[in-house]
Amino acid sequence: MTTTGLPDSLIATLPGDHYTDPEIFRLEQEHIFESMWFCAARSSELAKPGAFRTVDVGRESVLLTRSRDGSVRAFFNVCRHRGAKLCTQESGEVKRAFQCPYHAWTYDLNGKLVAAPNLTKMPDIGRTEYGLASVAVREWLGYVWVCLAENPPPFEGSVIADVVARLGDVESIERYDVESLEVGRRIVYDVKANWKLIIENFMECYHCATIHPELTEVLPEFADGYAAQFYVGHGAEFGADVQGFTVDGSEGLDRIPGVTEDQDRRYYAITVRPQVFINLVPDHVIFHRMFPVAVDRTIVECDWLYLKGVVESGRDVSRSVELFDRVNRQDFDACERCQPAMSSRLYAKGGVLVPSEHHIGEFHDWVQDRLGTRANLAER
Repeated sequence: MTTTGLPDSLIATLPGDHYTDPEIFRLEQEHIFESMWFCAARSSELAKPGAFRTVDVGRESVLLTRSRDGSVRAFFNVCRHRGAKLCTQESGEVKRAFQCPYHAWTYDLNGKLVAAPNLTKMPDIGRTEYGLASVAVREWLGYVWVCLAENPPPFEGSVIADVVARLGDVESIERYDVESLEVGRRIVYDVKANWKLIIENFMECYHCATIHPELTEVLPEFADGYAAQFYVGHGAEFGADVQGFTVDGSEGLDRIPGVTEDQDRRYYAITVRPQVFINLVPDHVIFHRMFPVAVDRTIVECDWLYLKGVVESGRDVSRSVELFDRVNRQDFDACERCQPAMSSRLYAKGGVLVPSEHHIGEFHDWVQDRLGTRANLAER
């Protein structure tokens, strides 16, 4: 037995209140989602200057746009005059500038204040100083990542480091040329569960034989309970009779040219903290982004990415989409089944993780370290 009173085969999970307490969720918003690099949108959604999208990051609304020089810019979606929400639409396009619908303060695509009623009579107002407040932004893998922190952590030491920790090197993901792929399908899921339940589920395969019959047909080793993420650099191999990563194991679509022979016929899964899942297969990439909106509700945007020629030709992608759409729905149903029990008195001290799930304990340690709650839990 361990010092926690558990057999050596088991380690404790987080206590139930970490999935139900609004105060803990507030701390997560502050110390995780508003402090780390957050994957906000696909770059193609900002295809030309003036295209914009608004995204909720933690408790803040962020305005993404592409400037005249082709770079992506990100701003707090707040007018500097009286704090009105500048853009209320989720996406759209402006010709030259953003105008506040309240008092018509107007900002160009670089965030500079360019016009306002009677502005010429107020020469002491700095056009940059009173322009939109910028947010750190980076494009990688064809996605726009933002960080609200005043001093953002190094992108290479956080986002890219998570990929390297899983695959062993960054070159392994670069071979999929994710930035040049196109969205063949997007499905948005509204999951009535805490975001951590979704991450925990994605990281393990102890449940795969129980709830994922289609997935274990394609990836037979998952039936043994060990997920690909349990091993650094490991990709789950397709079954001997499986031709492609499709709902019926039938042939997939055009293989991504950079995929090596070692990567062919294999599935790789990556968790990029705090809210991204990347799934790599030879002919497409499945990219999840989570948007935690409440302690018990999470929006998940899932993109299926294919070669440009596949999307432009209108080829049928439904069999590959259906496979992971079923996996998603099965997973999210399981998470929603767990969420009500998080407030049970029986789960006040949490549950347990079996050996094939022990790597989830590292995720729990990371959450506690971010929130500064680790010492408090040790005293419980």
